[in-house]
Amino acid sequence: MSEHAYRDAGVDIDLEAAAVKALIGQLSYRRQGAYPMLGKVGHFAGLIDFGPVALALAVDGVGTKMLIADHQQNWKTVGIDCIAMNVNDLYVMNLEPIAFVDYIATDRLSLEKMTEIGIGLNEGARQANMNIVGGETASLAGLVNGLDLAGACLGVQQKERIITGEAIRPGDLVIGVPSTGVHSNGLSLARRIAETHDGYDQEIRPGRTLGEELLTPTRIYAEVPAITAAHEVHGMCHITGGGLLNFTRLSDFGIAITDPLPPQQVFSWLQETGGVSEAEMYRTFNMGMGYALVVPPDAADGIVRDLPGAKVVGSCTEEPKITLRGIEIS
Repeated sequence: MSEHAYRDAGVDIDLEAAAVKALIGQLSYRRQGAYPMLGKVGHFAGLIDFGPVALALAVDGVGTKMLIADHQQNWKTVGIDCIAMNVNDLYVMNLEPIAFVDYIATDRLSLEKMTEIGIGLNEGARQANMNIVGGETASLAGLVNGLDLAGACLGVQQKERIITGEAIRPGDLVIGVPSTGVHSNGLSLARRIAETHDGYDQEIRPGRTLGEELLTPTRIYAEVPAITAAHEVHGMCHITGGGLLNFTRLSDFGIAITDPLPPQQVFSWLQETGGVSEAEMYRTFNMGMGYALVVPPDAADGIVRDLPGAKVVGSCTEEPKITLRGIEIS
C-alpha cells in the first residue's frame, strides 16, 4: 500500500483542508446586534456571546463507520459515536454539553436500525449528562445510499473559563489520554484494508473479531471538566481525522510527540496487514490517544494522577511543526 494510503482509500486530508478553507473564506457575514460570534471559525466548536456566558455549537457525524455497522448488523453503539464526536469537541474548549439534536438521512427506513441507533444515542447522552431535545429524519432515496447519522451539540461556559489554546507556550507538556480504539475516524482506510484481507470476521485478539474492534464506541471524555476545574490547562485536543495534525488547530507553536501512548492491537493489525507507514498511521488514526491536554510543566503530575491511563507524551516547541519521535507529520 502506498505512503498515501488514506488518500488512496478515498480521503485526501490535504484536499479536505483546502476545501474547508475555501468554504470558510466565503463566510464573511456577521450578525448585527446582540449575541455576536466570539473568536473565529476553525476551532473545535463555534462560540456565541451570550452575556456572561458563551454558547457553543459543534456538529459531526459517524461517517463510514455506519458501513461497518451495516456489515455487522449491529447499530447499538453508533449513537454513542455520534454523541462522542460532538461533545468531545466541546470538552476541548472546556465547554459543558447541554443539548443535542440528531440528523438521520437514509434511502429507506428500518425500524430495527432506528431502534438500535436510539439505544446508542440515549447511552451517549447519559454519559455526557446531556438532553437530546429533537432531531430530523429524512428519507432521501436516490440521494443517499444507506444511512448517515450526524448531529449537532449545544454547549455553555462562563467566558473566563473557556480554553482556546491561546495560553499555550513552548515548554508546555502534552498529556495523552487513551482512546478505546479506532473511534470514528480513519474508517475508510480501515475498511479498505479489511475488505482486501479476508474481511471483518477474523479474530485479531482473543475473543474479538476485526468487525467488533472497529465498532468499539468512541470514548466520551466526560471527566475533562473536573480536570480543568482542579488544574491549570492551556489547551486541549480531540484526536480525530488527521491524527496528530489536529494539534495545528490549537496554536502557531509546534508539538513534539516523543513518548506516545501504546496503540491498541487493532492499529498494529491495520498497519502490518495494510503495509501502512507509521507516519501515515499517525496522520490518519488516533493511534491509541483519543484526547490530549497541553499543560504547564508544574501541572502535569497532578493531571496524570487524576486521569487514569494518561501520561506525558511530548511537549510544545517553538518550531511550528508536528513531529513524532523527531519525524515530521505533514
